[in-house]
Amino acid sequence: MASNASSQVVRTGAGSRFVIYTLLAIFCLYYLLPLYVMVVNSLKPLSEIQAGGMMSLPSEWTIAPWASAWSTAQIGVAATGLKPYFLNSILMVVPAVAISTVLGALNGYVLTKWRFRGDTIVFGLLLFGCFIPFQMVLIPMARMLGLMGLAGTVPGLVFVHLVYGIGFSTLYFRNYYQQFPTELVRAAMIDGAGFFTIFRRIMLPSSGPIAVVCIIWQFTNIWNDFLFGASFSDFDSQPMTVALNNLVQSSTGVKEYNVHFAGAIMAALPTLLVYVVAGRYFVRGLMAGSVKG
Repeated sequence: MASNASSQVVRTGAGSRFVIYTLLAIFCLYYLLPLYVMVVNSLKPLSEIQAGGMMSLPSEWTIAPWASAWSTAQIGVAATGLKPYFLNSILMVVPAVAISTVLGALNGYVLTKWRFRGDTIVFGLLLFGCFIPFQMVLIPMARMLGLMGLAGTVPGLVFVHLVYGIGFSTLYFRNYYQQFPTELVRAAMIDGAGFFTIFRRIMLPSSGPIAVVCIIWQFTNIWNDFLFGASFSDFDSQPMTVALNNLVQSSTGVKEYNVHFAGAIMAALPTLLVYVVAGRYFVRGLMAGSVKG
């Protein structure tokens, strides 16, 4: 009887796993279908797309659409491609992510280990800043950029994303540092360590998991941003997302869908690579510090 019950449990468990894995496979195929369409059609001549059969593999494989989107597409009034705007995005994302992460770590350190009167109010205001809609800050931010002489420049975009990202980075590091043993900080203070010495030698070396979370979050949001890029950039300082929109909108007459697909993949590729390489660390970083002990 016991063996029969055990075999029945095994069969039931195997059947449940089969159903679950089948559903997961269906969901994966469903969500990966747009990516498949984009990749396949970016490697086709335009004539094959116009003939129909967007789901079929190319009869003639070509990377000409990729070359066109990268360096020879018509954007605005100049014959250029996405290449210079890709560099603009790199110059915008890297310093914005780095500075906001460091400032968030400092804020989290101060708000948890160097308490002061009104610290909860300061944190509340920073947290409130995370939920302010982008549209509400467009006019004030444009005014500030004009007064600072940063309007229409890549440093201006860095400043915008830095200001908007400090609230999120502070939230991440503050919650993480709350679980950090305060006794270590007090012991270091007794030994004569100062503010920055404690931060550099004690707090930062243990901040790897949450730093990865902050970097991935900030990188994704800043790279994919369109509204700030369209509002505060000039033609020479546009990020990748704005240039991609101009690429699609600038097509007159026959729409070069293969070029558009290639450009869209180029714009999405950096964030995709970040998640493929560091996605597992993102989940670990979110969980780190959530349970004390």
